Amino acid sequence: MSGPYATYGRPGVSQSVAFTGTHGRIANAISPNIFLVRVVLTTAGHISIGHQGNLAATTADMYMPAGVPEYFAIRPGEKISAIRSADNGTMHVTEITN
Repeated sequence: MSGPYATYGRPGVSQSVAFTGTHGRIANAISPNIFLVRVVLTTAGHISIGHQGNLAATTADMYMPAGVPEYFAIRPGEKISAIRSADNGTMHVTEITN
């Protein structure tokens, strides 16, 4: 299947975190055997993905518009952080399972 609405797998564990002018980071690292996540921001912001214990998104990181789901390759144990572009919001991260 191709196109913007292709099926990648089943939704698994979901986490949400608020972000402001200070970054918000998901509380739990990505589960073992998970290599794809879906990320949605309620307001425009910037995200960062990585293993760093102090991972903190900045406005220099990748921009994401509000309400547009994006799928990202990820490694087990990584986390995702977001920071606002202008308005405070919430980041929703869903692990995609096979």
